[in-house]
Amino acid sequence: MSSPFPTLAIVGLGLMGGSLALALRHDRSPQKIIGITRARATLDAALARGAIDVASDTLDAARDAEIIALCAPVRTILAQIPQLADIARDGALLLDMGSTKRAIVQAMNALPERLTAVGGHPMCGKEVAGFDAAAADLYRDQIFVLTRTERTTARAFDAARALAQRIGSRVVELDAARHDEIVAAVSHLPYVVAANLVNTVGAFAQNDAQVWDIAAGGFRDTTRVAASDATMMLDILLTNRENVANLMRAYARRFDVLADLLNAQDEQALRETLTRAAETRRPFKRQSKF
Repeated sequence: MSSPFPTLAIVGLGLMGGSLALALRHDRSPQKIIGITRARATLDAALARGAIDVASDTLDAARDAEIIALCAPVRTILAQIPQLADIARDGALLLDMGSTKRAIVQAMNALPERLTAVGGHPMCGKEVAGFDAAAADLYRDQIFVLTRTERTTARAFDAARALAQRIGSRVVELDAARHDEIVAAVSHLPYVVAANLVNTVGAFAQNDAQVWDIAAGGFRDTTRVAASDATMMLDILLTNRENVANLMRAYARRFDVLADLLNAQDEQALRETLTRAAETRRPFKRQSKF
């Protein structure tokens, strides 16, 4: 499949942007990749690994690209979109890879009609951030959500889908509000639960440091996402705050009920609750990577 965008600018060369560059470079498409980030060391590393052809620390370098992939944290993307309204060439496609969509889609809707835009969110990642963690296979066999905006043309959507498929992703289309509701439940709530669990155990461990010596695989697996980059997660939570806060309150109510059942030694109700959870979770163990 030939690339409809010979020149691609990737704004942000952390885990997501760096992995995008490496994945596209792996099959020699597009013809030129412009890497944009303010960190000179990251640009040098990307050049050394052959991930990019051109390195720049200014957003102005995106003016030469047919497609501009925005791979920064969400609030940084929100600041970049109006800047690109003046910088991007006529007909350019803006494709973001932010973890929340409503605010980004609203910002894209305000772009001039000479530009096209598609919201995107690859459902993958790691707990470690930065270009050093980037991998060419990060997106392979992972869901890549695409969201239409008022600046999405048929050609723009087809190009965004082709790009996602080229890096090995499976495309799912969702509107922005539905996307944010779903990821609040399956991604953002698990993060805050894990973070709160680590902080709760951390407070307990202040009086008994041996806690960390005894902690085993269950604790590590349950709290893995708590090690995610805090700046990135703050952007995500604050731009999806209503959905996440509502789910946190629902979780807290269920947790209180569970604590009451435990105190009451209601074995039958506890068994039903735990069995329901096990039966709901079990199919995912067979179908997914986690």
